[in-house]
Amino acid sequence: MFPDFEERLSDSPFVERIWRTRSKQAGSFTSISTVFWSMVIAKCRGRISISLHGPETGATCKEFPPEAEWFGIAFKLGTFVPAILPGSLIDGYIVLPDTSGRAFSLCHSAWQFPNYENADTFVDQLVRAGILVHEPIANAVHQRRSQTLSLRTVQYRFLRSTGLSQRTIRQIERARYAAALLKQGVSIFDTVYEAGYSDQPHLTRSLKHFIGLTPAEIPSTPIIALHHAT
Repeated sequence: MFPDFEERLSDSPFVERIWRTRSKQAGSFTSISTVFWSMVIAKCRGRISISLHGPETGATCKEFPPEAEWFGIAFKLGTFVPAILPGSLIDGYIVLPDTSGRAFSLCHSAWQFPNYENADTFVDQLVRAGILVHEPIANAVHQRRSQTLSLRTVQYRFLRSTGLSQRTIRQIERARYAAALLKQGVSIFDTVYEAGYSDQPHLTRSLKHFIGLTPAEIPSTPIIALHHAT
């Protein structure tokens, strides 16, 4: 577990959250499911790297090295790089090529590594260059607004820009919401009702898959970056 995980909101309409953390010793943590893809910059043993991490459809245990630093940019639903679609990153990641030790390559262009403080400016540069785009249909569908386009067109554009089906996104968000309720001290019985599960076994199966914990374990177990998706 990371002792000093920190995150903040962003002024950019393309960004969900920006976070950073560091490790003192080697260890492991449970990475919970998320509907967002992220850029993650890592500093370890004098080297810096940047990777693109896709949405995660199940909780996984991940190890980390000692004396390392990370910061990440989680992008809003519907924000994507057309050359590297979110669907190609599901439950995985790719490391972008390092061009000089101070820059990396993305879409055949060299970019300086961003940091926690200038992440918003970096995102704006990617948008202006046409590397990062947003699909407005994703927001409309996620908010259950009616569409004039055909169902097939809407489904295609939603899946292309998010990498996930609407059903999977709602399952992940419901599990995160339920975990947040349990963290706040809401009873298991009331959480079943509030989060819309059919019964306690249904809640338990969902949380074990998406969060990696049972309802009884969640109140006393630290969970990194647990917030209900907006």
